[in-house]
Amino acid sequence: MGLVRSVAATALVLALAACQNEQAATTEGRPVRVVTVEAGKLANDVQLSGEIQAEKNVGLAFRIGGRVTERSVNVGDSVKTGQVIARLAPTLEQNALTAARAALEAARGEVDTARGTFARQEGLMAQGFTTRPRFDQALKAQEVAQAQLENAEAQVELAQDRLGFTDLRAGVAGVVTTRNVEPGEVVQPGQIVVQLAREDGRDAVFNVPARLLETQAGDSTIRVALADAPTVTALGRVREVAPQADPVTRTFQVRVGLQDPPEAMRLGSTVVGTLELTSDSVVSIPASALAQQGLSPAVWVVDPAKSTVSLRNVDVLRFDPGQVIVSQGLEPGEIIVSGGIQALHLGQRVRQLPPAPEVDRNAAALPQPGHPAMSPS
Repeated sequence: MGLVRSVAATALVLALAACQNEQAATTEGRPVRVVTVEAGKLANDVQLSGEIQAEKNVGLAFRIGGRVTERSVNVGDSVKTGQVIARLAPTLEQNALTAARAALEAARGEVDTARGTFARQEGLMAQGFTTRPRFDQALKAQEVAQAQLENAEAQVELAQDRLGFTDLRAGVAGVVTTRNVEPGEVVQPGQIVVQLAREDGRDAVFNVPARLLETQAGDSTIRVALADAPTVTALGRVREVAPQADPVTRTFQVRVGLQDPPEAMRLGSTVVGTLELTSDSVVSIPASALAQQGLSPAVWVVDPAKSTVSLRNVDVLRFDPGQVIVSQGLEPGEIIVSGGIQALHLGQRVRQLPPAPEVDRNAAALPQPGHPAMSPS
């Protein structure tokens, strides 16, 4: 009987203590740990495969038409400024130059004759031994001969230029990427013979889906690496975006200008571009703060004026280790419960616990007096 009375007394004491704790929790508020909501950005790395291309391509063509007799370069050859790329048969142009030079010599003879005639008429006119019409005729003949001489000189220059146009020379240094004409073919003026990739710049070209273009920032730095040698890298920025999508793949071509690309990034090399995409403002909360209201995720929000809590639904973007990324439902500056959510109910008063003290690991690792590590050996 004594044992029964002792157990009953102990139970009564515990019940009274529980009632006192419950009353204290009701008046002072249930102790909980809280965090303040802060806005942030959610970043993801997106990788795309592309290739190295020249920043600028130049098409070389003859200024005149004719039959190609020589093409001295092939695809992949390096070309220097002024180097001869191809030649046309120069027979017609050489004959035209010979005829122009002959016409020039004849024009010079006509000028000499006209000048002599005018000089005589001028002398006779001064002595009064000729008439004004003959004097004017001699003057006019001299002017016509001089004009014909200038025209003949221009024809010689034109013929020399056309003869020079039979040699197709590279205006810039580069690498031949395409050849469109073979020796023996007849070409028209302006028809592309070869295409050069200039050496003064390189682009990394990617086919990008439209959804990434909507979130990609124009001044983002893109890291480009060789697919077969990831340690060979270069940085670049978007230089050009195609205004129209490819009709087959529905992607947009994006050209990224590379800054000081290494020599290993040759034209046509396959590369992988890494772009950091940043989403709209999101909220990261501790995983311990996530509760549930019905079938929807929710959090306990603290009213700082009344120190009471309410349950609010949130939209979860993703779950990360130790935290939850919330896209909607919370605003920066709000206070939510991060610890002790199991015993809460709507409208309950809460009391914020002070932040947990951080443990100084270095101090904890120091040996204490009397520890075997401090005792003399």
